[in-house]
Amino acid sequence: MNTHDLQSTAQAMVAKGKGILAADESFGTIEKRFKSINIPSTEPNRRAYRDLLFTTPGIGEYISGVIMFDETIRQKSESGTPFPEVLKRQGILPGIKVDNGAKDLAGFPGEKITEGLDGLRERLAEYRKLGATFTKWRAVITVGKDIPTRFCIDANAHALARYAALSQAAGLVPIVEPEVLMDGDHTIGRCEQVTETTLTSVFFHLEAHRVVLEGMVLKPNMVISGSKCPTQAGVEEVAKATVRCLKRTVPSAVPGIVFLSGGQTPQVATDHLNAMNALGNLPWELSFSYGRALQDEALKAWKGEKANVTAGQKAFAHRSKCVSAARYGKYSAKMEMAAA
Repeated sequence: MNTHDLQSTAQAMVAKGKGILAADESFGTIEKRFKSINIPSTEPNRRAYRDLLFTTPGIGEYISGVIMFDETIRQKSESGTPFPEVLKRQGILPGIKVDNGAKDLAGFPGEKITEGLDGLRERLAEYRKLGATFTKWRAVITVGKDIPTRFCIDANAHALARYAALSQAAGLVPIVEPEVLMDGDHTIGRCEQVTETTLTSVFFHLEAHRVVLEGMVLKPNMVISGSKCPTQAGVEEVAKATVRCLKRTVPSAVPGIVFLSGGQTPQVATDHLNAMNALGNLPWELSFSYGRALQDEALKAWKGEKANVTAGQKAFAHRSKCVSAARYGKYSAKMEMAAA
């Protein structure tokens, strides 16, 4: 493990004005996305869609890295160039999702544990040979009646730390993603409480596993109201609650925090990030690692048709530009009107 290289890569991932595209949808998730535009989830369609995103002209100005799925990192562009090389030519770091998904936590109804530690050391070595420079592992924490339990939080935190240690040992920067799900009717206050407990546990276990904090990136949820909560917190309330929670739990040694969008619309996710950065006086870079919030508009413009590739790329570039502006707290509704 070269600590200097890990730190340099982590800093590049959260470079000023840039963020990360999460294009690591599993087969089941990408099928749902494609159903929304009425096209089948075939290998050629998945490859063509990722090709559209990765070859968007000038996208390296806004995107620092891309998280890929196992299939994607092995695919090639229409030009015949492997996707990791396509990204590098744009000045973008190739990354890879390495967990095997969240499964039911035995004995704990309604709770999940992420699997994939078995054989991870060998898979990391292969992914590095394929061109990956960073990795991602997602844990999910469900909020509901009597959950999450402390056992579920700690079990997922331990797995995240073990994964992070193995990634760094392989020379890869780990993105540590503990997601408190927005599904449910819980208040923003409840979300903040659970998020604070989760992040406290995560950093306890990271330290115990001797993970180099300067060589990792955190990918948490924002502190927001549950999607079914009758009272939805406003943009400023979300920003203040999220930053307050992070300042209580995340060491300043961590170079950056890249938020997941978690089902928020593109505009709302951009608004929230913008409001946080507008607060100023932050010890880490606050950036993005959005999936749907970066892709939805591009997907709808593309519609699975080759003739619409340019339209899809234009939509992707515009959203990326908007979220890039939010990195400086300079996003405005006028930018949306310009696109319209």
